Amino acid sequence: MPRTNFKELLDAGVHFGHLKRKWNPAMAPYIFMERNGIHIIDLEKTIIKLDEAASAMKQIAKSGKKVLFVATKKQAKEIVAEKVKNVNMPYVTERWPGGMLTNFPTIRKAVKKMSSIDKMATDGTFTNLSKREKLQVTRQRAKLEKNLGSIIDLTRLPSALFVVDVCKEHIAVREAKRLGIPVIAMVDTNSDPNDIDFPIPANDDASKSISLIVDILCQSIEEGLNERKIEKEKEPAIKDKKTTRKDLESKDISDSLIDAIVGEEGEEDTDNETLTEKTDNEEVVSTVDETEEDE
Repeated sequence: MPRTNFKELLDAGVHFGHLKRKWNPAMAPYIFMERNGIHIIDLEKTIIKLDEAASAMKQIAKSGKKVLFVATKKQAKEIVAEKVKNVNMPYVTERWPGGMLTNFPTIRKAVKKMSSIDKMATDGTFTNLSKREKLQVTRQRAKLEKNLGSIIDLTRLPSALFVVDVCKEHIAVREAKRLGIPVIAMVDTNSDPNDIDFPIPANDDASKSISLIVDILCQSIEEGLNERKIEKEKEPAIKDKKTTRKDLESKDISDSLIDAIVGEEGEEDTDNETLTEKTDNEEVVSTVDETEEDE
């Protein structure tokens, strides 16, 4: 089932492209027509490509990996930051720091610098600094927070990159391609979709269009995270002789699985009881036989 419909995309203005004279011929398969000098994007193909991109993001999130969202243009900054925070994914909405992917260890050092400054504030080192030094450190911390604060949880290279405008973020796309990281992007009629693994033909200038596309992708990520959580909860409990039915029920494990675990333990206990009874009976019988022989 498609994650969106034709009317929803139409109302958001996803179909509006750039002027005809600014078009990229590589986008020809995704252009429906030209009207008043403006190219109109084929929304039927947008729906197909959007579903493919959403499915890919869902699988990445389900596997526990990260997707880095990149949107430094004015219309997309606040939209991406607000929606991506809800799914706990890293994002870049300020200037793209060159070498962020290809020189990732250096970026991580800058992120750790923020942690060290925070540590200075808690252990009392900050109070021993002069007024000027405090001001310098505070400014440095604010600058790092602005540029890299949103990727503080990105401890390793992302598994995918989502870009709002591939023309504006061409450096980010180039770095991702160099490292073999798949790129999911909104491509307008002035963009080249050949360098994008999952192109989504859409208007990348209108805030409504950006909001709709990002919202759908974030929903798919949330679905993947929820499925991952459910699968973890359904993992079989460790079979331990001391494990009781009450302990298993507190972990939201299905009744059939509880029966299987507790039942096996019960069988072992039953066998032990039977063996004990059998031994006791044999002792009684042998005692009777000995008494008969004495008589």
